[in-house]
Amino acid sequence: MDGKKAWKQLWLAYGKKKDLGNGKYFENVWLKGFDAEDRMVNSALQELKLGAEGMLGVTPQVKQVEVAPNGDKCLAEAASNDDKCAAEAQPGAGAALCMEKSEKLSPESYSVQENGGKLQILAGDEKGLLYGVFHVLRQISMEKSLAGIAVTCTPDNPLRTYNHWDNMDGSIERGYSGKSFFFENDDIVINDRTRDYARLMASIGINGVVINNVNVKQAATWLITDRYFEKVAQLSEIFADYGIKFFLSLNYAATIELGGIDSADPLDERVIAWWKEKMKECFAKIPNLGGFLVKADSEGRPGPFTYGRTQADGANMLAEAVRPYGGIIIWRCFVYNCRQDWRDYKTDRARAGYDNFIQMDGDYAENVILQIKNGPMDFQIREPISPLLGGLQKTNQMLEVQVAQEYTGHQIDVCYLIPMFKEILDFHTYCKPGADTVADVISGRTMGNKNTGIAAVINTGNDENWTGNYLAAANLYGFGRLAFQTSLSAEEILDEWIPMSISSDPEVIKVVKDILLRSRETYEKYTSPLGIGWMVTPHDHYGCSVDGYEYDRWGTYHRADHLGMGVDRSDKGTGYAQQYYEPNASAYNSMESCPEELLLFFHHVPYTYVLKTGKTLIQHIYDSHFEGYDEAEGFAKAWDGLEGKVDVQVFANVKERFGRQLYNAREWRDQVNTYFYRKSGIPDEKGRTIY
Repeated sequence: MDGKKAWKQLWLAYGKKKDLGNGKYFENVWLKGFDAEDRMVNSALQELKLGAEGMLGVTPQVKQVEVAPNGDKCLAEAASNDDKCAAEAQPGAGAALCMEKSEKLSPESYSVQENGGKLQILAGDEKGLLYGVFHVLRQISMEKSLAGIAVTCTPDNPLRTYNHWDNMDGSIERGYSGKSFFFENDDIVINDRTRDYARLMASIGINGVVINNVNVKQAATWLITDRYFEKVAQLSEIFADYGIKFFLSLNYAATIELGGIDSADPLDERVIAWWKEKMKECFAKIPNLGGFLVKADSEGRPGPFTYGRTQADGANMLAEAVRPYGGIIIWRCFVYNCRQDWRDYKTDRARAGYDNFIQMDGDYAENVILQIKNGPMDFQIREPISPLLGGLQKTNQMLEVQVAQEYTGHQIDVCYLIPMFKEILDFHTYCKPGADTVADVISGRTMGNKNTGIAAVINTGNDENWTGNYLAAANLYGFGRLAFQTSLSAEEILDEWIPMSISSDPEVIKVVKDILLRSRETYEKYTSPLGIGWMVTPHDHYGCSVDGYEYDRWGTYHRADHLGMGVDRSDKGTGYAQQYYEPNASAYNSMESCPEELLLFFHHVPYTYVLKTGKTLIQHIYDSHFEGYDEAEGFAKAWDGLEGKVDVQVFANVKERFGRQLYNAREWRDQVNTYFYRKSGIPDEKGRTIY
């Protein structure tokens, strides 16, 4: 594989692959029921050509046919202008691949079937055709034969988005892969990488992208003005070529910063009128605009609370302004008072999302989606599932996870997040018998709503390999595939990604798969035991700082004393456990029945408390941190064994990252163990050195 090309285009590098009899399907390609000039169909045909030529050395000869009352007739041919008779134009009379529109399939759906040497891609619409082509190319890239293939795929989630936290100066909030490739020096960048990005997103089924930071400030506020409309429209058109709706994060206080109005009160008639006129302008000048993402009333962001209004008041005002254009408002539920007084033991940030939104269930407009973080805190390595997911039963809901490794290693430490995402999606909320998982709720199956979906904060930047650590691209790829098809396992996703991105060598696949599947548990072992979280360096969020919880000015998040540690969120503590449906509420409320991986999240536990393993809490802390470091060291050694078997640049990149991970893991091990040894006064039973 050409290493430089592989770095730049990831799993779409399309290096030479074993043919396995696949090449014959592309010698004659028929397009039926689709217009070859349609922008998405054209993208599909171009991708088919790139993939077939790069991987198989075959240039597809595409012919368009149309079903007419008197039978099939040839309308056009890619290779020749000569007319052909109807008999020759029939897809069954020698064509190896037929791509055809089917009214039996729903929008975005596709079917790939091979029988008797004929390959067929059926699709419900142009976007489905694009996804079907990528499915076929994925099989070839994995070096699998297309003979006998029979799959039908319908996306599980209506909206599948990536949220960029890019700033217009080129910086990225929580970005660990270089700078923004969308923005530079308060301007919008459009180049070959922009289209490659759209290709990558479409190939994994992403159908919506938010390009700018939810913390909208300075120049980004002007993205909805003539200063940037032309380039914003150009960018949105590139996304449209690949079936991706274009979204912007919105400054809720734009009426003040742009409109010259002294208010952002959602019930102020001046504010309402300004937004209606502004949205009319936005949708006229940005043809592929899907709507807006809004963060309000959190971490200093302006919002309706400032004016004594509800979150529903703010969201619905904007929703009404975008409604005539089919737009949607995605309203983040990350709302809490970062200046609250934590000396009050009943004050609990974990409660904030539920407390702020549950009373307004049913108050939101149909084109509002509440975007809810997977946990009640902030993307920790282990949290309970947010009780808002399923707790809200009359409101459109969308799950938000973080592919960017803000608290999980900064794309330095390897941490494959798809197993975590699977746990989230499979969690039973008990909100409705038979359709109560998070996957059910966000797909619309639970409540029958259509404006639902899943979003992730993305991990890309302008580093040549997009994600800093090449192994972090597994999360980029995996989220999209899982968002499209939630039934996929973490293992199946790696079975796709590794041969497409690194190597088809069985030994390489085995080693990389083992590292990635174990990496989340390993990271958890040497950082945060049993769900406690937050023991990270303030603001930066990489590296250990046991007492470093930045939002607590009067104490520590873990509430450790000389007797024990953890936060009491039972009915005797903050009461957070009672925000869940039964039987989850009772299970979390009791120290004995609480899942041990979340024990310290829900309870203040004595160091001498005996876990189900027979270990005391303090011994578990010691052992897990030693084990975590040892496992990380084992990963590094296993990767070293792949030298010469993977691309030189890929090998060097990952090796360097493992060096930094080992330093980090050692710091975590030594600082955490030392801290709790000194706090508890209880020595390690195994006699290991703890300073």
